[in-house]
Amino acid sequence: MSNKYLELLTPHNSQVIFIDQQPQMAFGVQSIDRQVLKSNVVGLAKAAKIFNIPTTITTVETESFSGNTFPELLAVFPKNKILERTSMNSWDDQNVRDSLAAAGRKKIVVSGLWTEVCNLSFSLDAIRDSDYEIYMVADASGGTSMDAHKYAMDRMIQAGVIPVTWLQVLLEWQRDWAHKETYDAVTGLAREHAGAYGIGIDYAVTHVHKGPERVEHGERVGPNPAK
Repeated sequence: MSNKYLELLTPHNSQVIFIDQQPQMAFGVQSIDRQVLKSNVVGLAKAAKIFNIPTTITTVETESFSGNTFPELLAVFPKNKILERTSMNSWDDQNVRDSLAAAGRKKIVVSGLWTEVCNLSFSLDAIRDSDYEIYMVADASGGTSMDAHKYAMDRMIQAGVIPVTWLQVLLEWQRDWAHKETYDAVTGLAREHAGAYGIGIDYAVTHVHKGPERVEHGERVGPNPAK
């Protein structure tokens, strides 16, 4: 019997939506450090770019309240349309539905603000009204408190939403290091956005495999013990 929960994400079966990654929404986030949040959001965006994943970007009340989408996110997709709404629920907007339908992929990877409002309402309605499967990127989303994020995630999981993290999504898309066409881009992205994992890659390249450092720098001087 087919079980959708056993299916891995691939570059061919998934699409991404970024919901309201805007300053005023980020100001209210208390469930995750906001600099970490933005780094994770941009990491996920760059992962989608590497694997040519169809990507939708939505905004709410840009001019009147929420402000412009993170520039680091828009820089990854400079030609994408930005789908503006008034509703807190992206599913209420036909342009959003049309964008998702045009991608032709049933697994939707979601990163948005806030978890308990925009992410939750979109996810529950999309599952109820369609055959989409929702993969909620927990560390590229944020809520107004730890409890708000946690209980929203719990409620979505009860409804069939699948929780993931951005690095998990990246490595699921890569799957096999023999896929050399994306190897350098994926490891480069990990170095930039994946914290300890990225630091470990740099260490392994230089000290285990004796490869060159990836940046040029000034002359290393010393040691020269003071007398």
